[in-house]
Amino acid sequence: MSQFFQLHPENPQPRLIRQAVEIIRAGGVIVYPTDSSYAVGCRIGEKSAVERIRRLRRLDDKHNFTLVCCDLSQLGIFAKVGTGAFRLLKAHTPGPYTFILDATREVPRMLLHPKRRTIGLRVPGHAIAQALLAELGEPLMSATLILPGETLPMSDPYDMRQALEHQVDLIIDGGHGGLEASTVINLAEGDPQVVRVGCGDPTPFLAG
Repeated sequence: MSQFFQLHPENPQPRLIRQAVEIIRAGGVIVYPTDSSYAVGCRIGEKSAVERIRRLRRLDDKHNFTLVCCDLSQLGIFAKVGTGAFRLLKAHTPGPYTFILDATREVPRMLLHPKRRTIGLRVPGHAIAQALLAELGEPLMSATLILPGETLPMSDPYDMRQALEHQVDLIIDGGHGGLEASTVINLAEGDPQVVRVGCGDPTPFLAG
């Protein structure tokens, strides 16, 4: 049976943030809001939690997981960021974008694409997500909360509670979530490539 915390979307209660991070550190799987939609997340090296998320989302080994980071300096520990990519990241983070970059050795192999050593990274502009990351002190391994057979992310925390209360350890209610995932930009192969259009404006990354 999962726990259910109601957090203020702009001023999340520090006590509940601390309790949520204790659940993450103990190997738990949590549902939490971002500036695009709700996500499901866990610690990056927690193999059993990663497998639970794979089962929940029915993901194969080719799915690019995302590391949700508190800022660009943390992101730079886990991804190789060239000068051009850094300028783009600086201009568009925090925000509703996921960037695919070449991973460094700090990223556990189980999170990488099996053929390309790439990883998705994002810096969310959401107070609850940022508070969790600040307390945790490391990125959250995350995936958008889209259930198998659905095309849109879940947005109502009470629906999440009914559907997921036996599959995750904590659901954070930060109000209704967005119905679009983040916009995904591939920066690993030179010029930016828009992989998925979501709630972030793709225009700055379109060639020419």
